[in-house]
Order: sequence, then C-alpha cells, then structure tokens
Amino acid sequence: MTDLALPLTSLTAFVNGAILLTLTVRVVVMRRRDGVVLGDNGDRVMTKAIRGQANAAEQMPMALIMIGLIELQGGGSLVLAALAVMFSIGRLMHAIYFAIHGTTWRLRFYGMFLTLLAQGGLLLTLFVTVFS
Repeated sequence: MTDLALPLTSLTAFVNGAILLTLTVRVVVMRRRDGVVLGDNGDRVMTKAIRGQANAAEQMPMALIMIGLIELQGGGSLVLAALAVMFSIGRLMHAIYFAIHGTTWRLRFYGMFLTLLAQGGLLLTLFVTVFS
C-alpha cells in the first residue's frame, strides 16, 4: 500500500461520495418503484429527492477540487481540516432534509449555510495559499 498524497482530500471525497451515492440510490429506487424513467411524474417527494441529489452533485466537486489544490500546495492543514469537516457536515445535514421526507427545513437551511460558509473559507484559503 502506498502513502496517500492527499489524505484530507481523500477522506472528504469518501464521506461526500457516500452521501452522494446514498442520495442517488434513493432516487433510483423511487424511480423504479413508481416506473418513472424521466422527470418526477409530478410527485413532490420525488422532486425533492431529485433536487437533493442534484444539489449534492452541484456543490461537491468544486469544494473537493479546492481542498485538493490547497492540500497539494501545503495550505494550512488545521484550517483546511476544519473547512472540510464543516463542508461535510453541511452536506450531510442538507442530504438528510432531502432524503427523509418530513424532516425540518432547518436541516436544509443550516446545511446550506455550513456548505456556503465552508466554500467561502476554501476560496479564501486557496487565495492565501496561492498568493502568499
């Protein structure tokens, strides 16, 4: 086994990949159960599940790219770890809201708040890492 060159990026990708896979499987199961090939068939619960999966797919790649770039360039590991954890917790909270029908909207709100806060921190950390 070789040493991981990007352990924080790898761990964050693993956690967020598991979240995305769970959301994707939920959508696939719902589509198969209801015989829906494309779209949401006017089902609000399915629409919510589809948007939750899509939002994860939209948010995760850029954060993982920034984490990897910062880690490759030797950016502050403690700050980077905190931002990666914050991002992952935000994504998990957001995913729970979209995956479990009837959960409180606060999970969505605070999950997205943590996601955006972490992404802003990642942008700032990347900027400082590149230009210092």
